[in-house]
Amino acid sequence: MLPSLLRNLYRRIPTQRVILLQNNADFSSQRVAIALRSKKAKSDKPTTQYFVDCKPVRTVGGKGGDGCISFLRLWCNENAGPDGGDGGNGGHVVLQATSDVRDLNHLTTLLSADPGNNGRNKDCHGKNASHTIVKVPLGTIVKTSSGKVVGDLNGEGMMFVAARGGAGGKGNHFFISDLEQAPQVAEFGGNGEDKSYILELRSMAHVGFIGLPNAGKSTLLRAISRARPKVASYPFTTLKPHLGMVQYDDYEQIAVADLPGLIPDSHKNKGLGIQFLKHAERCNVLLFVVDVSSEEPWNHYQTLMHELTMFSEELANRPRMIIANKIDLPDAERNLQLLSHHVDVPVIPISAKMGTNVSELLKEIRVVYDGLKNESTRVTDQNA
Repeated sequence: MLPSLLRNLYRRIPTQRVILLQNNADFSSQRVAIALRSKKAKSDKPTTQYFVDCKPVRTVGGKGGDGCISFLRLWCNENAGPDGGDGGNGGHVVLQATSDVRDLNHLTTLLSADPGNNGRNKDCHGKNASHTIVKVPLGTIVKTSSGKVVGDLNGEGMMFVAARGGAGGKGNHFFISDLEQAPQVAEFGGNGEDKSYILELRSMAHVGFIGLPNAGKSTLLRAISRARPKVASYPFTTLKPHLGMVQYDDYEQIAVADLPGLIPDSHKNKGLGIQFLKHAERCNVLLFVVDVSSEEPWNHYQTLMHELTMFSEELANRPRMIIANKIDLPDAERNLQLLSHHVDVPVIPISAKMGTNVSELLKEIRVVYDGLKNESTRVTDQNA
């Protein structure tokens, strides 16, 4: 029943969406990579890791070292003159884009650099402090507290100086002149810059699960990856996104995100709506997880689409599919047939808890992912 149902649904998709969502007849003519089941057991650590895609940070540059006031005393020349050295420069706080990290979970709210060393006698200058280089994921956007974009780290090794260190102070040897041969003055080292930023990731995951609370998004993510979002037999909602990786037999990895549940009027910032909707902005493909055992599940999809449309028209036009979850419960089969007649996007019935049709879902995810990848390659070649 599933292939015929999907074939009929694909025929009702508008022309502009057919580029990314091909029909099942095309799938049979080309091999689709098979998702691999992870042989490594899930972590047994008590702390569950969650994905951080936005974080406010405060950056403080290192203070410059102070200059020294000193006069050289020799047994053969008691008036040898001033010999106070300069202080060293403070270190910068530098953000560096790298593929070694995937999120902002490792960052602390305060990023500070080391101060420079003070100058000493005998014209010994203080040592310059080393710069503090903080690694951030590729695609990190740096914004000021007012929301102005000041940095876009979209390439491997790109750097952004978030806070400059203070300059070292001059010692009294620097102030020697024809009129002042014995200056008793030196400079304090300059203070480093103290700035606040908001770091955001342009891309969070390839695929994002969107749905109302208790639709089964966390259960589905646990079924297809090694992620460990909390699941329980009582109703609650996820408050922070979790990320899982789905591996395929051609060594391709697709990042899948379990996004916090949306509620009606989220675009009006009801609850934590705007914050939750921003997570969805960083996903390339949206999969709407709908509890097909509930009454009129198509209303759930329409509610979610309304929230996305009111928040961003571009977000509502991204490739999407509907995952009809909990088909193992009573009345699910009847609601599934009704749901397919009320929506104009593909519907994939599954049971995340029992594992029904999960392999078919992973196949459809890979097909959409390959379509996006090929489209991106074609656009890049045209621009070149």
